[in-house]
Amino acid sequence: MSLLDYNDFVGRIGIGRVFRGTVKVGDQVTLSKLDGTTKNFRVTKLFGFFGLERREIQEAKAGDLIAVSGMEDIFVGETITPTDAVEALPILHIDEPTLQMTFLVNNSPFAGKEGKWVTSRKVEERLQAELQTDVSLRVDPTDSPDKWTVSGRGELHLSILIETMRREGYELQVSRPEVIVKEIDGVKCEPFERVQIDTPEEYQGSVIQSLSERKGEMLDMISTGNGQTRLVFLVPARGLIGYSTEFLSMTRGYGIMNHTFDQYLPLIPGEIGGRHRGALVSIDAGKATTYSIMSIEERGTIFVNPGTEVYEGMIIGENSRENDLTVNITKAKQMTNVRSATKDQTAVIKTPRILTLEESLEFLNDDEYMEVTPESIRLRKQILNKAEREKANKKKKSAE
Repeated sequence: MSLLDYNDFVGRIGIGRVFRGTVKVGDQVTLSKLDGTTKNFRVTKLFGFFGLERREIQEAKAGDLIAVSGMEDIFVGETITPTDAVEALPILHIDEPTLQMTFLVNNSPFAGKEGKWVTSRKVEERLQAELQTDVSLRVDPTDSPDKWTVSGRGELHLSILIETMRREGYELQVSRPEVIVKEIDGVKCEPFERVQIDTPEEYQGSVIQSLSERKGEMLDMISTGNGQTRLVFLVPARGLIGYSTEFLSMTRGYGIMNHTFDQYLPLIPGEIGGRHRGALVSIDAGKATTYSIMSIEERGTIFVNPGTEVYEGMIIGENSRENDLTVNITKAKQMTNVRSATKDQTAVIKTPRILTLEESLEFLNDDEYMEVTPESIRLRKQILNKAEREKANKKKKSAE
């Protein structure tokens, strides 16, 4: 089996190719498990693939791609064989999770306004359902009933899950992605990825420099002809968080990047990648006004349009400096009946930078959450109130 599917009526479904012989509905077959044990089961349903369509069939022969139901605990890499000739295929290697995030129930001031499924029971049910088909995903409970640690095979893997849940009507919050650190022989180790990049020659210098800054080590460099270069790097997994957007901008969209887990190596001290600028945080609730945005623009980059509903503690932009700055984005211009000698000029503001889901994940810091609903993606501070946030920061600094 090379893929899994799940159906509420027939349970788990194994998808793979028939290498030898035939299989029919009602056949008694043996499943060779990954741990070497075997289990017998009866094939209850067979599905064949015809283009993009999946149709129910009665029999399949060698070469056919099929989906089989009838075995509840079937897993990727396991082999279905005839009961009288049990011969397992080589086991498929499944990459282990290298990145984890905290998924939480949405508890922002706007919770429940846009989503259909918002309770912890519904979010947990959806995460458990995903485990039935996604073999590289791990969901672990925490000490809080409305918080889960979700581990996956990288930023893209987890962002696809978040986007899928969002489209299905779920509301949730997620924390900044972080790598899974392991202790091997008493040494703290972090995951390293083998990165293969194909890029036009004129961008290779920028790519090499950017990956070197993220503690990447170049293993190979091959000129493939036609003005293209292939670069192979060994990079810490945390150095790749947020790199894809930078990479696409750097190569003007012409670069191709593939990466796969290579090995765990000793932890590199210090920060790698991450955000170097602070956030502009709303101090009040209400609607963003053009008048306020005009006065804040010089402080940094704005993320919201005029008229957008905001709440206290919501991140509305990126500061041009390293520290966070609390701003009032809801202030309206005072209207008076006194006429101005000079006519009011038309208000002109820069086009706000609206972040995508991936860019929002890359932007997050340790003390921030991304709030995801079917209609909106918002960034917020974990502690919404300014005074409480400052108190917590002081406490953290004194503890350090």
